[in-house]
Amino acid sequence: GVDTDRLPEEKKRGISIELGYAFLDVPESGERIGFVDVPGHERLVHTMLAGASGIDFALLLVAADDGVMPQTREHLAVLSLLCKERGAVVLTKADRVDAAQLDAVELEVRQLLQGSTLAQALIVRVSAQTGQGVDALRELLWQEARFRAADQVPVQPALAFRLAIDRSFTLGGTGTVVTGTIHHGSVRVGDTLSLVPSMKQVRVRSLHAQNQPVQQAQAGQRCAVALAGIDKDAVHRGDWLVDSAVALATDRFDVTLTLWKDEEKPLRSGARVQVHLGAASVPGTVALLDAEQLPPGGAAKAQIITRTPLGAWHGDRVVLRDASATRTMAGGQVLDPRAPVRYRRTPQRLALLAALQQPSVTARLSEYSEINPNGMDLRNFSRSQGILQAPTRPEDALERRDGDAHWILAATPLKAVLAHLATVLASYHEQHPDELGPVNSRLRRLAQPRMPEALWQAVLEHAEQQGILQLKGPFVHLPEHGVRLSATEERVAQKALPHLLQSGAEGAWARDLAKLTAEPEPLLRATLARLARRGELHQVVKDLYYAGEIMRDLAHTVRRLAEAQDGQLQAADFRDATGLGRKRAIQILEYFDRIGLLRRVGDVHKLRTDCSLFQESA
Repeated sequence: GVDTDRLPEEKKRGISIELGYAFLDVPESGERIGFVDVPGHERLVHTMLAGASGIDFALLLVAADDGVMPQTREHLAVLSLLCKERGAVVLTKADRVDAAQLDAVELEVRQLLQGSTLAQALIVRVSAQTGQGVDALRELLWQEARFRAADQVPVQPALAFRLAIDRSFTLGGTGTVVTGTIHHGSVRVGDTLSLVPSMKQVRVRSLHAQNQPVQQAQAGQRCAVALAGIDKDAVHRGDWLVDSAVALATDRFDVTLTLWKDEEKPLRSGARVQVHLGAASVPGTVALLDAEQLPPGGAAKAQIITRTPLGAWHGDRVVLRDASATRTMAGGQVLDPRAPVRYRRTPQRLALLAALQQPSVTARLSEYSEINPNGMDLRNFSRSQGILQAPTRPEDALERRDGDAHWILAATPLKAVLAHLATVLASYHEQHPDELGPVNSRLRRLAQPRMPEALWQAVLEHAEQQGILQLKGPFVHLPEHGVRLSATEERVAQKALPHLLQSGAEGAWARDLAKLTAEPEPLLRATLARLARRGELHQVVKDLYYAGEIMRDLAHTVRRLAEAQDGQLQAADFRDATGLGRKRAIQILEYFDRIGLLRRVGDVHKLRTDCSLFQESA
């Protein structure tokens, strides 16, 4: 056999303190079983959890001369809350008690298993001293390994590689090595991966799977990965080694949560807990989303907030212990690793979480997108689901790509958004009959404040194509609505326009135009204001106006400068390119910020790639 106790303290005390590993070949199959020996002591359950999260088959050991112990009950709770449905109970030291005692312990175990995920598990009586039951146990494990090998079906869409790190060390001539169980996907020598939650990039130097050197390892295997580009001290138990396409870290995620049936009190929001996910163990807090309290054996949706970030993906199992880590309380499954801080208990949000409980990625995407009024990012969805490629977008969905994001809005919510837009615009026109309509950014705040900006621009363009609204510069209005000029205002406008064009990039002040046109200043101000509301002029600051043609030229200059500098520019760049003074250059850039062409970030102005303003003459 293999002694899985590596540490001197373990050998001295005769108990497991750290995780231990062993392997067993399956005859005539080429399969190899990997064992993770976890501590049994009640004070080391956190270590047991680190090793148990990735197993396929559980062996629950009960000493025949001791019977069911408190840690036995907690280990069974852990396995049930991790949803481990395949396993067996091994009654050890069968040679130390008589047949009556063995029967009594087996009955006690069978009663304990009722109501757990291992209720139908076989019970095997074993003695390491006499060899009793060892062959039967070995055959049981071989049968399970053959069953799992024959039952493996490729998952679609393909799941990305993820390994939960439970140990890291340095090996002479090799460097940093991490070990763990591969939860999903596969990895090859030479692959570039990400460490989560640090997000550091590493390269796979070599691999050992099931204690054998290999070029490729896959889900279900115990794996040792030699890494290049990282120091051992930068890796910790609980980190994940993952395909960079799905790398994410979170300190707030939504789950379905079940309180263990043997708990004495209900679970309430605000409870402080110890969160176990993968091989990680971090302090956290529970917020119930659809219930005031969770009774023993009950289930609810909840949000878990952790003190430090960790890796989490849809479908991952999570176990909660009390804050002092003395007992196992609850367990569940991750629904959304990118949970919101606000609106987390609204009916709409709970409906979205229900959609994420669908059994397949395709079904989850279909239902989630159909009830999401603000659209969704397919790439973020794929990352959260832990899949390598984004699923096909729903038919008839509106889409917009913006950098790394791939936004979509499904047909049903799109129809509702368009109807809501028309209603909001009609109300705005009724309240402001003398205005052409709200500017793009204001309409977004009125109608869809939580919709991503890139998708919002796509919705406006689609609505204009459908004849639902019209875009005039930064203004949005219904087709039947417009600001009309009186005959007098038309005459004043005709007189003012040549002077506005002549003023160029400096713009023209209302008082100066009144003198140049010999028109009363109040009349000229009113006319200029109406022209600005029609989108024919641009009021950069109070009483400073620009002709539409001049503003388009300035916008084209902004685009040219930004595109030459990674999508951003500073006021000095714009000042030098236009020959304007610093104050005027800043006023114009701030106007472009307001209407949505640019976005101010610190000292720079970033070009909004989703904005189509002033492009009609580019």
